[in-house]
Amino acid sequence: MKKIFEKISASLRTVFGYGIALCLFAGGMTFFGYLAALIIGGETATEICIFIYKTIIPIIIKTSTVLVLLGLVIMYLSGETALTAGKKKPSKHEGER
Repeated sequence: MKKIFEKISASLRTVFGYGIALCLFAGGMTFFGYLAALIIGGETATEICIFIYKTIIPIIIKTSTVLVLLGLVIMYLSGETALTAGKKKPSKHEGER
């Protein structure tokens, strides 16, 4: 059963990676849209900014939220315990040995 979860986790990890990369790219492209609006100015700039804010940004937010949830499922399936307080034995400094 663990092998099946590892295979599912590996394939979902690929989807997660490409999805997050796409969201980051789209977020970066909005910067260039706002920059172009700043250069153009006037009523056209207002329309560009409203288009980016009302159509593109909500899609990016919803997609990244789904991808974060997918990442949590991947962590659960693969048995990873990231960001947990583990009880590690503190290693002594070389001068304390």
